[in-house]
Amino acid sequence: MAVRAVVMGATAVALSVALAGPATAAPAGGNHTATRQAIQAAVQDGVPGVTATVRDGGTTWSTTAGVGNLRTGKPRSADDRYRVGSITKAFVSTVLLQLEAEGRLSLDDTVEKWLPGTVHGNGNDGGKITVRQLLNHTSGIYNYTQDDDFGRAYFTKDGFFQHRYDTKTPADLVAIAMSHKPDFAPGTSWHYSNTNYVLAGMVIQKVTGHSYATEIRHRIINPLKLTATSLPGTGVTVPSPSSHAYSKLAETTTGPTYDVTKLNPSIASSAGEIISDSADLDRFYGALLGGKLLPAKQLEEMQTTVPAGDSPTTRYGLGISDIHLPCGVHLWGHDGGIHGSQSAVVATPDGRHALAFNFNGDWSGDAGAVVVGEFCGK
Repeated sequence: MAVRAVVMGATAVALSVALAGPATAAPAGGNHTATRQAIQAAVQDGVPGVTATVRDGGTTWSTTAGVGNLRTGKPRSADDRYRVGSITKAFVSTVLLQLEAEGRLSLDDTVEKWLPGTVHGNGNDGGKITVRQLLNHTSGIYNYTQDDDFGRAYFTKDGFFQHRYDTKTPADLVAIAMSHKPDFAPGTSWHYSNTNYVLAGMVIQKVTGHSYATEIRHRIINPLKLTATSLPGTGVTVPSPSSHAYSKLAETTTGPTYDVTKLNPSIASSAGEIISDSADLDRFYGALLGGKLLPAKQLEEMQTTVPAGDSPTTRYGLGISDIHLPCGVHLWGHDGGIHGSQSAVVATPDGRHALAFNFNGDWSGDAGAVVVGEFCGK
């Protein structure tokens, strides 16, 4: 189902760029014409609206296209806040790597050490899975958002409007995953699983005595002055300024369009709860890749990658993807999806050139073309 694939956030931060795009990299300080064209093309393809911001050295450029409200026709704003979905994972990973740098845990600790009895049953064994394997998706733990009952409850029209305000605890989400056998033995393959990052958030709480949200605010949001970034918990609204979010809530990309702006993000937990804007995401990635959040050793660990499934152009680190564009440009980034919202943030290895953007519809639009436009276009 279309929205289900988005909410899974399955690191398509390859963003469909593998085989398309210009042959040469764009010069620094370009005029963003190709980026703007790709954004306009997404709206022509059916995305209600797009907002994007580029930070390139000391300059910032923003653009929008389409609308943020289908009923009133109000345009999208460069300052729009939106649900970032799985981009949350880099925040969670950063906190765990900071804790490792402080000597409070090791990435090679088992899940069982910190969360005894949590990963068990149906062949699941937390004593054989490390924190590192949670963060790079090599644990083999089943992805709870792929569960059929969960899908019917939260990703179909009838289910969504009945359950959109439900509260799910992290333990609830892990229990769904534990009702399934592992996808593979720990460390033997790769499969994107939101359950991994729900468990990672639980580890943060066990190590620090504080919720993952509190630690993210204290360690990342406040120091970087990310004033548009928040962790809503069970709050169902998106702070202003913001646009509406839309979904087909169906297997197809046709049919009625539904306003899905209000929802309880506890179903995403530490795998995808955060709300932010494009400028804040650019600033976060700039600080992260620029070495302002992690010591060199931990940043190197974050950027130690494994093959991301069958993708020839993307490898996965710890909450961050290693992306190679067709024009030869190397980026780090992640995409994120949740009902009615598709987002992405990518940046050059030094963090100086970053792009973040959001589609406020989850059934169409070529996010990869936006990335290629910015970094490969003329």
